[in-house]
Amino acid sequence: MYLNAIEVRNLSFSYDPRVRTIDHVSFDIPEGSYTTLIGHNGSGKSTIAKLLLGLLERAEGEIRIDGLDLTLENLREIRGKIGIVFQNPDNQFIGSTVRDDIAFGLENHCVPQEEMDGIIEKFAARVNMTEFLNSEPTKLSGGQKQRVAIAAVLAMRHKIIVFDEATSMLDPTGKREINALIKGLHKDKRLTVISITHDIEEVAQSDNVIVVNKGQIALVGTPKEVFRNEKLMESMQLDIPFVYKVRNALKKKGIRISDELDMERVAEEVCQYVLKK
Repeated sequence: MYLNAIEVRNLSFSYDPRVRTIDHVSFDIPEGSYTTLIGHNGSGKSTIAKLLLGLLERAEGEIRIDGLDLTLENLREIRGKIGIVFQNPDNQFIGSTVRDDIAFGLENHCVPQEEMDGIIEKFAARVNMTEFLNSEPTKLSGGQKQRVAIAAVLAMRHKIIVFDEATSMLDPTGKREINALIKGLHKDKRLTVISITHDIEEVAQSDNVIVVNKGQIALVGTPKEVFRNEKLMESMQLDIPFVYKVRNALKKKGIRISDELDMERVAEEVCQYVLKK
């Protein structure tokens, strides 16, 4: 049975006092889960991420991170539990080499030098960047830069990692690499992964989905549960995976297809249906 890594109750926030950016939002994120937050531009999902990290100060409500209330007194301890990977990896680079960059957070936490090299090499290997440890970050591809940013966060051994549009600036190859890496990280059930994303294919591989619309929670559920609501998703200018569009269209024609996210499986079931006819 999961405990909750994050609990949010009646959370509100405004950039402009006349308009609520986040309006009395409540949700839970289970420990060890992979949860995606989706919504159109300006829906408030990235603002929620910044509130969870204490980068913005809430107007109302409660936030609990790994059992701790998010307060000024607890902020330092909470930031030892939760890390973030931003949209643009260039904004996270500090060191002149990949090794220096991964080491930066460790140095700030006074990790002994004799332990540091082993930690750096461990997490560089985990993101397949060992051969680039002595390279300058500016010479890396977008996907490689994002891998280094992820390694730097992983090296801090946070229990929760937030990916804030971490693939939005990458080319298709880089996006696939980072999505595969995030999926691989989720195999470690001690780590809670939260991804703010527009990538509907990434949403499909997550455990839970939180749909944000106009500063409120519009929908919560598994990917299958969320994708069934095609009209609601369209009303919020959100897409659903192509395989679900096919499944929903077939269902309207009276053809029963299982709730699969695998296009090959759907095609197989359609063939079986036609043969039975």
